Amino acid sequence: MHPVIAAHKSAIDELCRRHCVRRLELFGSAAGKDFNPAAQDMDFLVEFDAGADINAFEAYFDLKQSLSSLLGCPVDLVMPSAIRNPYFRASVESSREALYGA
Repeated sequence: MHPVIAAHKSAIDELCRRHCVRRLELFGSAAGKDFNPAAQDMDFLVEFDAGADINAFEAYFDLKQSLSSLLGCPVDLVMPSAIRNPYFRASVESSREALYGA
């Protein structure tokens, strides 16, 4: 786990609970050893709790903004259902790192 993530793990968990996140995973360059938050963004795979009474649009963008503010770098959120390209899916699968699971 990258030190930036480790330093904010409890706050990330709280954001996930507040936004009814079922699962949050880090993937891509941010999951690697050479990640530089000053020069790169962090990519997250996110699943929201389908049974929760939330506005998915608001939850998505508020979580994105909150993570970016907390971590001090741009954040991209990708929902698994949005991944259609098999090459991109394979890339995500090969680098994903679980951060939160409700």
